[in-house]
Amino acid sequence: MNRLRVLCPDADTGLTDRVLGVLAVEPGAVHVVRLRGAAVDPPGDVVEADLARESVDDVVDALRRLGCAQRGGIVLETLDTVVSDAADHAEATAPGEGVDAVVWAELLARTGQGARLSITFVVMLTIACLLGAIGVVTNSPVTVVGAMVLGPEFGPLAALAVAAVRRDGPLAREAGLALGVGFGIALLVTAAAAAALRGMGAIPDDALTDLSGVAFVYQVGPFSFVIALLAGVAGMVALVAGEGSGVLVGVFISVTTVPAAGFAAVAVVLGDWPGAGSSLLQLVVNVVGIVVAGVLVLLLVRVTRRRRGLPESLPTSRPGG
Repeated sequence: MNRLRVLCPDADTGLTDRVLGVLAVEPGAVHVVRLRGAAVDPPGDVVEADLARESVDDVVDALRRLGCAQRGGIVLETLDTVVSDAADHAEATAPGEGVDAVVWAELLARTGQGARLSITFVVMLTIACLLGAIGVVTNSPVTVVGAMVLGPEFGPLAALAVAAVRRDGPLAREAGLALGVGFGIALLVTAAAAAALRGMGAIPDDALTDLSGVAFVYQVGPFSFVIALLAGVAGMVALVAGEGSGVLVGVFISVTTVPAAGFAAVAVVLGDWPGAGSSLLQLVVNVVGIVVAGVLVLLLVRVTRRRRGLPESLPTSRPGG
């Protein structure tokens, strides 16, 4: 279940009653609490309730239409444990299944945060790219897998899928900037490191001749796009369902994005242009496959909601944006 907290300013004395009215007709809402005058900034009432996951999107959509997001605030928290017969009944009577429900506000918050270009994102991507390059040079699949797990690129890729479905230009530009700048810096740093190590003799000129253990990094095969699609579907389903990081780690290990970038940087330094081109193609195939898969999952969610007669509940603005 999810905990809902709504701030209702005193400026609109009828807002609290309308919020309570929305919760009163929602079968998935329980444990409704009204705290008169509890809010300090903005001053007013606070309304709290526990919601079955499959009810969250419709309730948040209704509260947005009331202007709660503009006048006060809407806060959602995930509840790990709720011991209550009323809560069990709410989950049973709410339409649909909680595991299949999409909380768009939650999804937008996650992907929006992951799409931002930040120092942390660039540092993590650069380290992952360096690890991928080391794994290639040393023919070490374990190191390559470590680079896959460490790479943070799935966040912006998921954001691109959400932006495509919502036709959200700002979110798409934000995610594209994070990917473009992040990979650009990571490639430059990796290439500089490879050039320095080559000058010291740590990387021989024939370092890319025996790559039996990591050939999958740069060889684009018939299953490259299929694997990217499957990983993208799994990753987006995990985000939609609010699953933990375990599923996403599996997604990271499945796709060859960061290691391909690391290989390309080393190949350029060593003058292996065919290898650099092949690895960059592998990178593009995986990026496109993940985004396409994410779009398909979200479109399927919209079609499913329409068939059930539910509103699409696509917010017009991102939380916090």
